[in-house]
Amino acid sequence: MLPNPTLDQLQVFVAVAETGSFSSAARRLNRSQSVISYTIANLEAQLELQLFERGGVREPRLTDAGTAMLEDARRMISVLQNLRSRAEGLKQGLEAEIAVAVDVTLPSPVLIAVLTAFQTQFPTVSLRLHVGALGVVWDLVLKKQADIGFGGQPLEPYDELAIGRLGQTTMMPVAAPDHPLALYEGPVPLAVIRNHIQLVVTDLSEHTKGKDFGVFAYKTWRLTDVATKHSLMLAGLGWGGLPKWMVKDDIAEGRLVPLDLEPYPELPYNLVVLHPVDAAMGPATTWMVERFKQELAKFD
Repeated sequence: MLPNPTLDQLQVFVAVAETGSFSSAARRLNRSQSVISYTIANLEAQLELQLFERGGVREPRLTDAGTAMLEDARRMISVLQNLRSRAEGLKQGLEAEIAVAVDVTLPSPVLIAVLTAFQTQFPTVSLRLHVGALGVVWDLVLKKQADIGFGGQPLEPYDELAIGRLGQTTMMPVAAPDHPLALYEGPVPLAVIRNHIQLVVTDLSEHTKGKDFGVFAYKTWRLTDVATKHSLMLAGLGWGGLPKWMVKDDIAEGRLVPLDLEPYPELPYNLVVLHPVDAAMGPATTWMVERFKQELAKFD
């Protein structure tokens, strides 16, 4: 059985195809032209295919078979290079995969900016992303289902968690423009607020069981995700607090309005980073934490 093509042979093949000549490929790869010719001849023998037309033309020209094989060669080169990069990273302590838990209050533009840069900086590191509210982030990190968490400050200290400041976002009460609370003149007193349905996100973990945050209405609708809460508020089905970044465009375009509620002013929401104390952060995770701090610091 003939041996499989090597990475070097494939790189020579692609170089000849892209530069259009053996001499140009030799200059690109810093090889002699005879070595390039010999490598292509060996590759053709192994594949039992002619990759280039040579007779009657000044420069080698891809055959139909060579054209068909070119994309496969490029793909294999990419896979093998990624394999080498991953192996080199693992030798240096780079994580093979990171499981990340993110609170829904963390601004999406910040998350996208960080993950875009992360993909470029660490192309060999796989990512698992969990998104949840309130205690879900703490729960995932405590159970070591996530290596790192970005979210709100836990209600109580946990010896198992290392916690550091990340930045902050802002929560504000809003409603549809035709909602009674939006039409009320002046600051809305608690007695009036209590009579209108408040939309509240409920934590699926046990960490905040029996606890309410900023709940003032007698009647509430409990939801498990912020996206549904946002949609119901746009439909005028209740009022509630949402991250300012999430409703900024809605307010600018008149779909939602800020509420002037006496007991519920616009408030900062502190974000922290959490990770298990018995698991040191690797280089990619450390980089991610610092990048989140940078992006949050400049986010408006």
